[in-house]
Amino acid sequence: MTARKLSVHRGAYLDSMVLMSATVSMEQSPGASWAGAFMATPKARDDLASQGFSRDDLGGLGANDVVLAVEGDDDAAVDAALQAGRDTAFGEGDAGPASTADAAPASIADAVRRNADANVAIVSVPGEYAALEAHHALSAGLHVLLFSDGVSLDEEIELKERAAGLGLLVMGPGAGTSVLGGTGLGFANALTADVTSTGSVGVVAAAGTGAQEVSALLDRWGAGVTNVIGVGGRDLGVAVGGLMAKPATRALDADPGTSAVLLVSKPPSPEVAASVLAECASTPAVAVFLGLAQVEHLANTHIARTLERGARAAAELVGVSPPLPWLGLRASVAVACERLAPRRAVVRGFFSGGTLCYEAQVILEELLGPIYSNEPLRQEHGLPAPDAAHVLLDLGAEEYTRGVPHPMIDPSGRIDLLRRQRDDPTVAVVLLDVVLGHGAHPDPAGQLAPVLAELTADGGPVVVAYVLGTQADPQVYSRQRATLEEVGAIVPETNARAAYAAAALALRNPDLTETST
Repeated sequence: MTARKLSVHRGAYLDSMVLMSATVSMEQSPGASWAGAFMATPKARDDLASQGFSRDDLGGLGANDVVLAVEGDDDAAVDAALQAGRDTAFGEGDAGPASTADAAPASIADAVRRNADANVAIVSVPGEYAALEAHHALSAGLHVLLFSDGVSLDEEIELKERAAGLGLLVMGPGAGTSVLGGTGLGFANALTADVTSTGSVGVVAAAGTGAQEVSALLDRWGAGVTNVIGVGGRDLGVAVGGLMAKPATRALDADPGTSAVLLVSKPPSPEVAASVLAECASTPAVAVFLGLAQVEHLANTHIARTLERGARAAAELVGVSPPLPWLGLRASVAVACERLAPRRAVVRGFFSGGTLCYEAQVILEELLGPIYSNEPLRQEHGLPAPDAAHVLLDLGAEEYTRGVPHPMIDPSGRIDLLRRQRDDPTVAVVLLDVVLGHGAHPDPAGQLAPVLAELTADGGPVVVAYVLGTQADPQVYSRQRATLEEVGAIVPETNARAAYAAAALALRNPDLTETST
C-alpha cells in the first residue's frame, strides 16, 4: 500500500532553485515513487490535493510556507525521503533558521537594509508573485534578474518600462542567465579567460542557453568575456521592443573593457533587432538572430547564422583564433555510419536548452527537411509529429517543467524518454545536450551514461551529445566529455557541430560534418 506524507514549514520561504534541488533529493531517495517541494500557493495546494493529499493538512497555508510532499512504498521510505528533502532545503537536520537574527531577510527592503552595497536582486518565486517582487526590487534601486516563469507579457512590459525610466535593468523573464562582473546569476558557467590579455567580448542575449553557449565557447577558446546580460526571450519582439536590450547594448558599447559586442536571440522583430544593433555606436558587433532570414545590415555589424559562427566571429574581433570545430569529427561519424542499419534514418533530439534545440532545428531543417518540435521553427511543424519524422524536443519548456525540476537540474525525466528510443528501428541518431555550470546537476553525464550505453548496444542508434560548459565549471568540462565518450557517444565541439553530425549520420554523408556555418 502506498504511503503518503507532508512536511510543512511555515514562514520558511525558499526560491525555486532550492525547491527543485529538494525535489530531486526526495525523488532519489530509495522507495520514493513521487515527491515535490512547493511554496504553498493556491495552485500548489490544488495540485497536491489532486495528487491525493488531504486538503485539511493544507489548510491555513500560504505562499510563504514550504511544503515537502512524498509518496512511497511505506512509511519508512517516505520519512527518509522527507528527511532528505529537509536536509537539502534547510541544511542537514535543520528545518529552518536557528534564530530570528539568522533568518533570511523577510523582504527585499529588509535585504537592502542589511546590505546597502547590493545592486542586483534575483527574483525566483512562483510566477503569480514574481512581477510584484520585481517591482519591490526596482523601488529599492536594484537591477533585477527575473528568473521566475509565468510572468505575463503585460507584466514584463510594465516592469521594463519602469526600469528604463529608473535607469535600471530587468534581466529576463525567460532567459535565466547573466554574468555580471564575473559573478554568474541563474544558470551560468564559470568564465575564467583573462579579460585583459586581449580585447574582450560583452554579450547581450535574449536566450538563456544561447548566452551560455557563446560565452562558454569564447572562454574555452581563450577570449575574455566582460559581462553576459540576459534580457529575456521576448525582449526583441515587437511588443517589448528591446526595452532592455537597448540599454544593455549601450552599456557594453560604452564600457572601455569591452572590445566587441555579441548579440544573441531567437527570431526577433527585424526592426527591433536593427534598432538594438544601432546602439553599438563605437564598438564592433556580431549578431546571431537564429531563424531570421534578413535584418538591416549596419556597417559596424557582422550577422552570423549560428551560435558557433557568432562566437567565432566575436573571438576573431578581439584577436583570438579559435580551432576548427570539426577536427576529428568526420572520422568518428564515418565509423558510426558503417554500423547503422539501412532502415535507421530518423533524428530524435532531447534538449534541456531551448536555444540549443532551436539552433539544431535551423541546421537540420536545411539538410533534412521538416523538423517537428514542441517549439517549432514553423507553426505547421508542431506536435504531434507524423510517423518516422525528425523530432527535436525542448524539455526545458514550461509544459515539461510544470511541477517537476528542470532537466538541467534533474536528468531523470529525459532518461525515461531516451530509453524509449532503443526499440524504434527507424531512429538513426539520438541528439542531446548536456549543460554544465552553476545551478545544473553535479554530474549530468554520469546520470545519462548508463542509458546511453543501452541505446547504442547491439545495433541501436548512434548518440551525439554536446557538452556545454567550461573547464572551471563545478562538473568539469573534460570529465563530462570523457564520461560520454567512454559509452560510445560522439561528442562534438559545439552545438551546431552536433547538429551537422546528426544530419551526416541520417544521410550517411560524413562530409556534412565540415559544413561551414
